[in-house]
Amino acid sequence: MEASAPAKAILFGEHAVVYGKPAIAVSLDRRMTIIVKPGKESRVDGGRLTVRKHRYVRWVMENLWDGPPLEFRTRSDIPSASGLGSSAALCSSVVSALSYLKGPGGEETNARNSFEVEYNVQGGASPTDTSCSTHGHGILVSFEPGEGLLWSISKKNRTWYIHHIDPPGLTMVVGYTKKPSITPVQVEKVRSYYDRSGFARETIEEIGELVFDALAAMKKGDTVELGALMDSNHSLLSILGVSSRELNKLRDAASPYSYGAKMTGAGGGGSIIALTDRPEDVCRAIKKRGGVPYIVSRSTRGAEVRVTDEERFVNFNKENTGEKG
Repeated sequence: MEASAPAKAILFGEHAVVYGKPAIAVSLDRRMTIIVKPGKESRVDGGRLTVRKHRYVRWVMENLWDGPPLEFRTRSDIPSASGLGSSAALCSSVVSALSYLKGPGGEETNARNSFEVEYNVQGGASPTDTSCSTHGHGILVSFEPGEGLLWSISKKNRTWYIHHIDPPGLTMVVGYTKKPSITPVQVEKVRSYYDRSGFARETIEEIGELVFDALAAMKKGDTVELGALMDSNHSLLSILGVSSRELNKLRDAASPYSYGAKMTGAGGGGSIIALTDRPEDVCRAIKKRGGVPYIVSRSTRGAEVRVTDEERFVNFNKENTGEKG
């Protein structure tokens, strides 16, 4: 069988979501794909499962699977450690494949299990990336239930409420710095600042308020306002210390041709994302500054499984729109 799941971009609220503030993420039309078949021993891309190379798949096989050995082949057009959720897409793909094999499963169960994989392998995470990759479309993560509630996920003393949203069709360009974004490092940097600085706590509050402004702009289809809010969000994240010279360089390159541009994800490296109606100009500008550009758009496709020998197709998404590409 073949399973796949999309990349994601956090448009608003990264880092603040760790402290009880909302965040908005959208799935993108770049995907992680895995092919699964029976094997004499469990392997990934021809090699044995190791903690160093295959942390996510190994955790799934040891904790969520009690069947025979499986061989996995991976194919991805999501750059690794780029801030675009490559690990979440991998978790969601593998979990969705095994969910189909075990049955019965479903989107909510797959989202919960994908979060458990990422949380345990990384030593902590929010369910933003894995829920977005599993569901597709766009999601609002908040700490209170509201309209469009899909599910809630709890860990220790915290509960996240995951809501479906439909952001307007947006043309965006991702600019990848080629410098890895190491999520635990950046999260700990913000935590240290937050614990010792009232200014950092005020900055987190501002990011949370900005998310609600962004939701209102999305409902109105106000691209200009959305872009301005992206710029503001980037400035606030810079105050928290999670931007970098490489990210700022690409953002500055994209800005003259964009409604707005910001880092996306944990920061330190990874990518920026620009909202634009001049994607080719943005791509050229990013290339000149040494980045790797990708023209992307929002995807409605979440995690999917295709069983090739039976010609069956499974889309776990409750909001299936028929996009089965």
